[in-house]
Amino acid sequence: MTHPYTYIDPNARVAPNVKIDPFTVIHGDVQIGEGTWIGSNVTIMDGTRIGKNCRVFPGAVLGAIPQDLKFLGEKTTVEIGDDTTLREFVTINRGTSDRGRTVIGKNCLIMAYSHVAHDCIIGNNVIMSNSVQVAGHVTIGDWAIIGGVSAVHQFVQVGQHSFVAGGSLVSKDVPPYIKAVRNPLSYGGVNSVGLKRRGFSLERINHILDVYRNIYNKGFNTTQSLEFIEEELPATDERDEIVTFIRESGRGIIKRFSKSATDDE
Repeated sequence: MTHPYTYIDPNARVAPNVKIDPFTVIHGDVQIGEGTWIGSNVTIMDGTRIGKNCRVFPGAVLGAIPQDLKFLGEKTTVEIGDDTTLREFVTINRGTSDRGRTVIGKNCLIMAYSHVAHDCIIGNNVIMSNSVQVAGHVTIGDWAIIGGVSAVHQFVQVGQHSFVAGGSLVSKDVPPYIKAVRNPLSYGGVNSVGLKRRGFSLERINHILDVYRNIYNKGFNTTQSLEFIEEELPATDERDEIVTFIRESGRGIIKRFSKSATDDE
């Protein structure tokens, strides 16, 4: 299953039924799981771990050292989950001593020309459209969708089941279950279409709406909103996840859109 014009270091651990196209280079400290396809002109560097049934399209570079001046050559990894697709010219850098690894979850689709920097943790079933640029130490939750040509600032967190519009500059945390839209990036409502597609009942979606109405529509500050939600709204997994996410936000969450703010639309 390996083309004669491909170079595989003899120390690499490649499952027997992996298909590797010509002009690809695989370094020694690499593991590739069963059923995976590696396209042509791919470079897979030391520290890369690729799961089963993945697809890596031509031109991708996986496991290059971090673009971080603090990196001192420590042994770190890139970990790609099963059934994930990396399209043309995707680049994913190894971790640093901070987290020790960069992780892409299972069943993700990372589209062409996207970059995932060191120490990022990307959840399962995440979609990143073309040319998304993710800086270091970013966390993106399960089922999130990041629109094309978006740039995510270092240390930002994007909650699960959220949707970030294309062309966004993401410099604040994006809470779970919402749409992040406009410029500057703002709360655009609950991602009800995505939640319906993933089997959320109308009752659960309406409960999430109630939570966010109290955060964004009632005129409370963040502390008041969270206190009111915990006192007045029934406890659910979704409510508690939203409250915890906001309380633990290091960069602060995106705001409600203000007409006084600059808007290119």
